[in-house]
Amino acid sequence: MSLLKTDAEPAKKPSFLDIIISVLAALFGVQSDRNRQRDFNHGNPVIYVAVGAVFVILFVLTLVLIVSWVVPD
Repeated sequence: MSLLKTDAEPAKKPSFLDIIISVLAALFGVQSDRNRQRDFNHGNPVIYVAVGAVFVILFVLTLVLIVSWVVPD
């Protein structure tokens, strides 16, 4: 019996939730190699760039909002 896992099932196209999870994992720097390979082989790069840009904009706006609450006028 082999302890090595083989991926017998073909990789499917990532769903929108898979894309969001992949982008968040990549932004935090914890993307798994298997998911990265799936994204590069079966994903549309335009979607990943767009979702990544949206998350970066939301992150920056959140920081601006927090700073505006903390720093007095």
